[in-house]
Amino acid sequence: MNLKKAVVLLAIAALIAAFFLFDLNQYFSLDAIKAQQQNLNAQVVANPLLAGGLFFIVYVAVTALSLPGAALMTLAGGALFGLGWGLLLVSFASSLGATLAMLISRFLLRDWVQNRFGRRLKPLNEGIEREGAFYLFALRLVPAFPFFMINLAMGLTRIKARTFWWVSQLGMLPGTFVYVNAGRELSQLESLGGIVSPGVIGAFVLLGVFPLIARKILDQIKARRVYRGWQKPKQFDRNLVVIGAGSGGLVSAYIAAAVKAEVSLIEKHAMGGDCLNTGCVPSKALIRSARLAAEVKRAAALGYTEASATVDFARVMQRVQRVIKDIEPHDSPERYSELGVDVIQGAARITSPWSVEVEGRNLTTRNIIIAAGGRPVMPSLPGLDSVPVYTSETLWDLREQPRRLLVLGGGPIGCELTQAFQRLGSQVIQLERGDRLLPREDPDASEAVQLALRSEGVDLRLRHQAESFSSHAGEHAVTARALDSDELVEIAFDAVLVAVGRQANTQGYGVDELELTLRDNGTLDTNEYLATRFPNIYAVGDVTGPYQFTHAAAHQAWYAAVNALFGSFKRFKVDYRVLPHVTFTEPEVARVGLSESEADEQQISCEVTRYAIDDLDRAIADESAEGYVKVLTEPGKDRILGVTIVGAHAGELIAEYVLAMKHNLGLNKILGTVHSYPTLAEANKYAAGEWKRAHAPQGLLAWVQRWHRWRLK
Repeated sequence: MNLKKAVVLLAIAALIAAFFLFDLNQYFSLDAIKAQQQNLNAQVVANPLLAGGLFFIVYVAVTALSLPGAALMTLAGGALFGLGWGLLLVSFASSLGATLAMLISRFLLRDWVQNRFGRRLKPLNEGIEREGAFYLFALRLVPAFPFFMINLAMGLTRIKARTFWWVSQLGMLPGTFVYVNAGRELSQLESLGGIVSPGVIGAFVLLGVFPLIARKILDQIKARRVYRGWQKPKQFDRNLVVIGAGSGGLVSAYIAAAVKAEVSLIEKHAMGGDCLNTGCVPSKALIRSARLAAEVKRAAALGYTEASATVDFARVMQRVQRVIKDIEPHDSPERYSELGVDVIQGAARITSPWSVEVEGRNLTTRNIIIAAGGRPVMPSLPGLDSVPVYTSETLWDLREQPRRLLVLGGGPIGCELTQAFQRLGSQVIQLERGDRLLPREDPDASEAVQLALRSEGVDLRLRHQAESFSSHAGEHAVTARALDSDELVEIAFDAVLVAVGRQANTQGYGVDELELTLRDNGTLDTNEYLATRFPNIYAVGDVTGPYQFTHAAAHQAWYAAVNALFGSFKRFKVDYRVLPHVTFTEPEVARVGLSESEADEQQISCEVTRYAIDDLDRAIADESAEGYVKVLTEPGKDRILGVTIVGAHAGELIAEYVLAMKHNLGLNKILGTVHSYPTLAEANKYAAGEWKRAHAPQGLLAWVQRWHRWRLK
């Protein structure tokens, strides 16, 4: 810290210390002002300019130093100077003091804080960059934080001082008026009976309803800005139009129909979206068939001297299609039509914030939910288009099993399909440019999956990056770079599966025309209510993220549908605090809440309790005695911060912890819950028992032991 900053800091510290040392805060209480009201009124009458000047200076000092008492001084301003002069003095003093507080914060702290906590301040910086003065105006009009915190926080940003001053002057004016008016009314009380006077009651009512009025005003201002240039229809055909009939779209339409809204659901491909047709359902059907092949290979461990099975790959893939057909009626147009949804097959195009065009029809609607989903990322690699290449969408057309399958990517999709094809008889070569699979999970979870894949014969190449593809005389090969040695290696294969991620579908239905904002990762930008820049257009699922799970899309759909249909009364912020996910390899990897790695990265203090499933009776009986339950809790408390489970049926076992975290039930509650024996679910209870054992009151137990010994005499 340089000398100038040190001097300023010492001066401010001295002033604040003097404020509390000399107990000056005693004068900033309602009782003190009420006791001195007659004397103060006399001073104002005798010398109004001097009284007003002193009041102004004290108010500026209190605000600039972020001392307690600004709200009370605002009331006092109304009491002493009346509504007109009081409003004038307080308005300019508060904005000047706030600007000084902002500049002090900027001078002393901005560089240090931005360097150290820039990541945590990112939402604030983005808000200032995106909305500028309007962002500050919103905070002033309906403060999410106390005004003094806004002053200090804004000093850490790059907002101009001049902009900060005039926006604060304008944004705080309505609230200042309400408080000054309340102070004026309170000053006129001569007895307790005066509390029921219309003026005082009106002042307090205004204090109570002002935040609601301010929010409505702010919404109207934002709406005027956003909808400028668009003509709103005088009447509407629909309450809601949903684009996309995947998980998010189906749930949105279902909720709208359940509350008797007029809703249209538009899908240009197949109902059910990726999950039913190319994602969750077919992959889990394939995994089930592959699991039998693995069970046959483990027959000796179950007491069989001989067991065999021949994989008919074409029949396996036919079974996958049959499973899709069996589930299809759950998501069919007929079912949703019966529920009251207007199902339309065709390509939708948003033509205005209130209209959607489909199959030559123009539907006017109060609200729109975009549930357009995502698609696999296809990397731009030389020669890739010259070899047989598949993604998680096109894989299901295969009927001839590739003898050698190259898999690019080590995420959940890549790992699940790698293991399934290896078990069905392909030789799988899996390339991952990172140093481990499943990089979003803890290293020990990644290690468990890597060991399983390698033990089953997968040729796993970590730290390898595909650079080009070639095809000669029907032979296909990839040239990959070994990142550790920087050597180029050539790997032969018969087909390649690209599983390097997914990207949002944001083209072809009006996103560009409406100038909807995209994030850096290509997803639609939405706020905490899942609304785009237009308050009546929402987005859910893969098209907005941040999670690419079917159940996450369904979870978001509730918030989007309710906010769209009832947002004029009450809006709900989407809650991601307790959102589980599962990778369906064997062993399965399931998680909810924080991982141990995330806790370390975010510097969150926690205790880690671990129970090894190889000690569980049911797991031993099932020949699946591998894996663990890992629980993160607050230090010294049983409150659950996160859980990772690796092992058989981990996706089922995690549900108990999801329920516990959702309803704030700690490990003591899980320990006190009866679990059937022998079940895998007992692992959850035993993990809670490990935590309890580590927190046993050893001192008390020592005294209890002495008491028991005494009882033996």
